[in-house]
Amino acid sequence: MRLGVLDIGSNTAHLRIADLTPGYPPQPVATLKRQIRLAEAISREGVVGRPAIDRLIEAVRETAAVAARHRVNELVPYATAAIRDAANRDAILAEVRAATGVRVGYMDAEQEARLTFLAVRHWFGWSAGPILLADIGGGSMELAYGNGETPDLALGLPLGAGRLTRHRLPDPERVKSKHVRRLREHVESVLAESIGDLRARHRAGQATAVATSRTFAQLARLCGAPRAKAGPHVTRELRRADLRAAIELLACRTPMERAQLPGVSAARARQILAGAVVAEATMAALDLPVVRICPWALREGILLDRLHHSAGHARHLSVVRSESA
Repeated sequence: MRLGVLDIGSNTAHLRIADLTPGYPPQPVATLKRQIRLAEAISREGVVGRPAIDRLIEAVRETAAVAARHRVNELVPYATAAIRDAANRDAILAEVRAATGVRVGYMDAEQEARLTFLAVRHWFGWSAGPILLADIGGGSMELAYGNGETPDLALGLPLGAGRLTRHRLPDPERVKSKHVRRLREHVESVLAESIGDLRARHRAGQATAVATSRTFAQLARLCGAPRAKAGPHVTRELRRADLRAAIELLACRTPMERAQLPGVSAARARQILAGAVVAEATMAALDLPVVRICPWALREGILLDRLHHSAGHARHLSVVRSESA
């Protein structure tokens, strides 16, 4: 079975095509990434603006054509928090469908956490024991804990790096120390209200702490982890002590200057500071001195979920909900 997964995030639309064979990991066939920059086009009322919708439609049209050329058996297009939480979500998805013929669905944050956990479990295997997972996206952060293939506990929090940059850093070009302090206080407050059960389970089970997402990967590289060209199987870690220094480094630079630092991409330079604050505060709240970086995340989780289904197993996760239109 050849499957295409189209991940529509806060910054990019990312298509990954893979062949699925029972007993084997997904075999990559092709990939395509297009910048759509939804996060920067969201008003304070939560409305995605016209130029971003046009970029989204063009990206979906292009990725659908690529999927057709590669003769995919199924295309799974889904939107994450930037679209899911938009005030004009249903209108956007209806317009995308009318313009491209592609019916884009969306997942809630808990569903994202469960699918990402599935990918992480397959990457690290059963020898990792209980896994505590953190995944910082543009609109939300997902956390999950479990000892099986799927988590016993999964939750999503409104602590995405893009969301916090828009709402908590008034001038991301020149960040003031008081705004970083207030951002940290806000993140700590949300965590204190939300992760009590997760923290108790982690302390009882001594879980392997894992982080995934481009935000965590770029922070790890900034803090000294091996480059991407070293390959996916090289061990990469992120230490909380290093994050404290990274936050100071990022806070005193403009986004353009941050993009010159090791590992920081231009697309995420504006929101990487907020991502670093969330990462450090989360690791502190969960008493994690270090997390291991996993190269697999949500897209791989969807591929693996479909692989289970194609092998004749009952699919344990409902992948995508369609828009109401």
